[in-house]
Amino acid sequence: MKTRTGKIKQFIPLYLMMLPCTVYLIINNYIPMFGIIAAFKSFKISKGLLGSPWVGFKNFEYLLSSSDAGIIIRNTLLYNIAFIIVNNVIGILLAILISDIGRKGLKKLYQSSILLPFTLSMVIVSYIVFAFLSQQNGMLNYTIFKDNPIQWYNDPTWWPLILIIVNCWKTVGYGTLIYIAGISAIDGSLYEAASIDGAGKWKQIKHITLPCLIPSMITLFILSVGRIFYSDFGLFYLIPQNSGPLYNVTDTIDTYVYRSLMMSAGGIGRSAAAGLLQAVVGFIMVISVNAIIRKISEKDAIF
Repeated sequence: MKTRTGKIKQFIPLYLMMLPCTVYLIINNYIPMFGIIAAFKSFKISKGLLGSPWVGFKNFEYLLSSSDAGIIIRNTLLYNIAFIIVNNVIGILLAILISDIGRKGLKKLYQSSILLPFTLSMVIVSYIVFAFLSQQNGMLNYTIFKDNPIQWYNDPTWWPLILIIVNCWKTVGYGTLIYIAGISAIDGSLYEAASIDGAGKWKQIKHITLPCLIPSMITLFILSVGRIFYSDFGLFYLIPQNSGPLYNVTDTIDTYVYRSLMMSAGGIGRSAAAGLLQAVVGFIMVISVNAIIRKISEKDAIF
């Protein structure tokens, strides 16, 4: 029987492999948490973080009492809810379709293709979208709306749909690969037995594939809910080209705080307050959703 020291020595190579990531995590994620106090101060560069005057919750009041608070919170929440629903539904559908492809080479091609947009910078994506929506030379105005061109960057009507489509196109590949991995882990004998019993493709998907994907769905759902008070800054700032007429449907907490940081004094404290508020809400949402899932099905909860 191995002693305690012997067990520790056995895992020394694993500890050494873990060390660089641990150091990076501490430096990148934990040490900067000291900066949280900026959320409660009116930050002055000349006085530094510790010397800046304490203002309590005034930075939070600025964010929540602003005349635009309702709009930015509404946009942030509703867009994230739409992203969660659309991306998961499309991701599951694509995963099922790709997994059903018989040729291995073709399947790998589709998997790589669906992930390609995820690797693109949002700057590049913004130029791609601009190529479609440019008023003078955009593909849509040059073809479909040639007789009645639309001023896309001045008309907020279509932007909720545009942002949902762009976000889905860019990010759905990540979830799709996770669902493909989940489908590949399903015992093939289940499908064989279902086929012998006369179950068609739809019944196999309904009674085998989808139930077996529930753990993956729950994991992605909880991770998404944890960031429901955040927004993709590049998506909401670069894609609409920071156009003023679109603020009512494109302005979120992150873009609002960024403009506050750029245009007014005390922006650092306000941005820190917004970041802390987002983190606290995200933490509460993750704990709450996981608790609800634990009550419904304990084995599917993350913790």
